[in-house]
Amino acid sequence: MKISLNWLKDFIALPEDENKISEILTDTGLEVEGLERFEEIEGGLEGLVIGEVLTCDKHPDADKLSITTVDIGTDQPAPIVCGAPNVAVGQKVVVATVGTTLYPGSGEPFKIKKAKIRGQVSEGMICAEDEIGLGESHDGIMVLDTKLKNGTPAKDYFNPETDTVIEIGLTPNRADGASHYGVARDLKAAFRRPISFPELGEFEIDNQSNTVEVEVENYDACPRYSGLTLSNLTIKESPKWLKNRLKSIGLAPINNVVDVTNYVLHGLGQPLHAFDLANIVGNKVIVKTLPDGTKFTTLDEKERILTDKDLMICDGESKGMCIGGVFGGTTSGVKNSTKSIFLESAYFSADWVRNTATRHGIKTDASFRYERGTDPNMTVHALKYAALLIKKLAGGEISSEIIDLYPRPVADFEIEVKFKNVDRLIGKVIPRDRIKEILEDLDINVSQVTDEGFKATVPPYRVDVTREADIVEEVLRIYGYNNIELEENYGTDFLAAFPAPDKDKIQSKTTDFLTALGFNEIISNSLTNPAYVAKTGLWDEALNVEVLNKLSEELGVLRQTMVFSGLESLKYNINRKQSNLKFFEFGRVYTHQDDEYNEQERLAMFITGDQTDESWNVDKKSIDFYSISSTVHKILDKFSLAEFDSLPTTNPVFEYGLDISKDDQWLVSFGKINKKVSKVTEVAQDVFYAEFNWAGMLERYGKKILFKPVPKFPEVRRDLSLVLDEQVNFQHILELAKAESKKLVKRINVFSVYQGDSIGEGKKSYALSFILQDENKTLTDKIIDKTMNGLIARFEKELNAIIRK
Repeated sequence: MKISLNWLKDFIALPEDENKISEILTDTGLEVEGLERFEEIEGGLEGLVIGEVLTCDKHPDADKLSITTVDIGTDQPAPIVCGAPNVAVGQKVVVATVGTTLYPGSGEPFKIKKAKIRGQVSEGMICAEDEIGLGESHDGIMVLDTKLKNGTPAKDYFNPETDTVIEIGLTPNRADGASHYGVARDLKAAFRRPISFPELGEFEIDNQSNTVEVEVENYDACPRYSGLTLSNLTIKESPKWLKNRLKSIGLAPINNVVDVTNYVLHGLGQPLHAFDLANIVGNKVIVKTLPDGTKFTTLDEKERILTDKDLMICDGESKGMCIGGVFGGTTSGVKNSTKSIFLESAYFSADWVRNTATRHGIKTDASFRYERGTDPNMTVHALKYAALLIKKLAGGEISSEIIDLYPRPVADFEIEVKFKNVDRLIGKVIPRDRIKEILEDLDINVSQVTDEGFKATVPPYRVDVTREADIVEEVLRIYGYNNIELEENYGTDFLAAFPAPDKDKIQSKTTDFLTALGFNEIISNSLTNPAYVAKTGLWDEALNVEVLNKLSEELGVLRQTMVFSGLESLKYNINRKQSNLKFFEFGRVYTHQDDEYNEQERLAMFITGDQTDESWNVDKKSIDFYSISSTVHKILDKFSLAEFDSLPTTNPVFEYGLDISKDDQWLVSFGKINKKVSKVTEVAQDVFYAEFNWAGMLERYGKKILFKPVPKFPEVRRDLSLVLDEQVNFQHILELAKAESKKLVKRINVFSVYQGDSIGEGKKSYALSFILQDENKTLTDKIIDKTMNGLIARFEKELNAIIRK
């Protein structure tokens, strides 16, 4: 549900900023899910100024162009080439200065740049109304009648409205909050501040020239039905203020009468419906059900098959005009030719509306409110309010008495409340006067107060407050959940067990995960050929654990690394024409030093070949470093390892790669296998490999994950292109960025890397995106620029970076 802050201020004074208001609303149970900016004119006319044409001469090389100089309040007039036929000396005009982004009424936004047009310099643009979103005319430039000083921002002349729109995630029980007035009622209690309706003048019946007879046949479905007529109306476009109110919450203006009904619906929470009086046969309205199978065409031009459980608003011939509380029909609505209307303001049963809306799959703004429960005491007040607004905007007169059929008034809820239960459920003794104050601010009358308790009388629009516990909740949400102090110690009848992680289950889950990613598990011999270590020269042969009763020389030692047994499996498959392979293995590695034997658990992964099997609709692409990196990071995510240290690997098994550690404990190395290693196992194609310290990973499993609330304020992205020395790696950039602005820089991503002659030998170019966010407030351009300038200065000083413009 969207709430306009400007509209909300029509009901209650709100000097607080939108962030404070959002916080209070969320605390009271109307959870704010986001804030949006509404601009009557997109871009808010930023960069547009009032100027005066000083000179105007024909362009020497273009018949339809003029060369002008325009005083825009700067030291020197701006030369501007203009194509409008009506430009002339002395005119006051609207000028888009260099750097301004324009948002035309149709088409894409564009930026004004300093340019040469047919050889003549142009530093700006004199605007027509359609070019800045003020209208549709493109016959010529706008000529203003104003004495405003040259250089005055155009927004000071046109005064475009801006607004903040609050997005509220309304829960089903809070029907009372489904309007601006309803939200204002909560703020009234939270701030202890009065609320009121905008003044429209006294309501008076002008005449009774167009009376309508109303008959309600089903008071269970429609307990209250109110209405009146208005005549001699002029249907036309709504004024700017009303259109802006509706546009701000996502509604399209239609005409002055329909817009008023929508304005009252979203303002007061009371749905209204305007019928063209000329289409009400017999000047009679009957509220009834129609026989099963009756066909009715709704405003969306869909034919509905009614049941005898659908409440209909019918004319004097019992022909349907509207599905009560849900949707109007095609024939009875307000049109441009309408002169008189019957204005309906009813209280329909929530159950009836909910069942009908669900049955026909119709969800409207009216049904949204009716099916949750509206205020039966609001119908006449909303009717008068809407009638006065329509008279103000469409002329005419109120041409009938108010019809108000309400034979069985809906009673208030009366609830007996005990103070001991209030104290018990809240967990704190709140002063009795404060409890009474809160409830009466919420329109809940408190009477018969004693030391033991009181009687609460709840108005019927609070359909969710019917029990003692509901009264307690009302007190608590306004008093503030955050104002209930937590004790140091709490007891409970049940304490959940937190068993130690089962390593076999963790390994099984990891196996399932890798299998789902397309890997196959291998199980290989822990015995390996000592020649592998000897031929590569990358490991210390003295660390080999030799087998005393070896069966053969080729299985003479226990493996120091998982890589050779995996490469042997790859070779076996590649020799059988299976070249696209993904393997993983859980196993152990062994070393021997100073009469001590060391055994460690490992998880090894191997990827080689193409990323996908050959296909007509997928381009062939080989496995690369990022293929293994992606899988490694997915496993780290599974172990809730979000922050870790990453450095270029020092492991000799890799031609290049990364080592990842946490708190100085090595967790995994991955990268491209050194050709010396793959050569000794006779594997010719590139292989990418990862080896995890599995015991270290198991120690990390199930560690506490710190929860952070989802930030309420938006992220901002800024891009930089850096030319760096070839040896500088991404980790250096990350470390410097954290040191410079760890609080605001949330993420850094490399989206392009380039090396080539154009930037010089020994250089590379990184294109980086920086995601900035303040979790406590909206970032301003000043703070963003300061942060980025700080990063740029640091990169230039410590990395000798060149910033590419």
